[in-house]
Amino acid sequence: MTEDFAELERIAGALLRGITPPERRRVLRAMAKDLQRSQSARIGRQQNPDGSAYTRRKAKPAPRPGNYAVKFLYPKGAAEPRLVLMKSWAHEGNLLTGFDVEAGGIRSFFWDKVDRWLPIESEEQNKGAGKYRRKGSIRRAAMFRKLRNGRNLRAGATDREAWIGFAGRASEIASVSQDGLMDRPAAKAKPVRYARRTLLGVTDAEAGAMLDLLLRHLNP
Repeated sequence: MTEDFAELERIAGALLRGITPPERRRVLRAMAKDLQRSQSARIGRQQNPDGSAYTRRKAKPAPRPGNYAVKFLYPKGAAEPRLVLMKSWAHEGNLLTGFDVEAGGIRSFFWDKVDRWLPIESEEQNKGAGKYRRKGSIRRAAMFRKLRNGRNLRAGATDREAWIGFAGRASEIASVSQDGLMDRPAAKAKPVRYARRTLLGVTDAEAGAMLDLLLRHLNP
């Protein structure tokens, strides 16, 4: 924040103290809502407050589909486990994903919940099946899509302050990127350090917009 904005902030503070608590609450609530919208839009553009782009995700190698069919009973422990015949499949993490011949579409199963693997008959290798291709749409999509919605990125005000921030579990997730902390990408994975991507941070433009809002309220 520049020295000019610091001086304007001091002036704004004096102006806010000169109005009644209910008026002050209304103005601060409007400021918080405007800032919430602005911060959410910037996160959607994948930018830090200084205008630089967020560090990209690391490229994840695509799984290599198996070139043979598999057959198994699923799930483990069921009284009558289902017989699954799968073609064009891929093993990714703890999931086995591919074309489920009986269901007629792409399905996923937990690898460790397979009850028993069964031998494949020659005619089953040639049964018709669709092709499993990893679309990667989630990996290519903008980061923090859910974090920046109104349910997770909250705004509020009292007659003394305006605030925006993340709520609940979203706050824990956001802090990892905000401060570039260590975290586990999955429950059983090793901790890794995440790139620092600043989610919350007031820009000079936003500070100016909030001061403009205050002046418009005082001089409608």
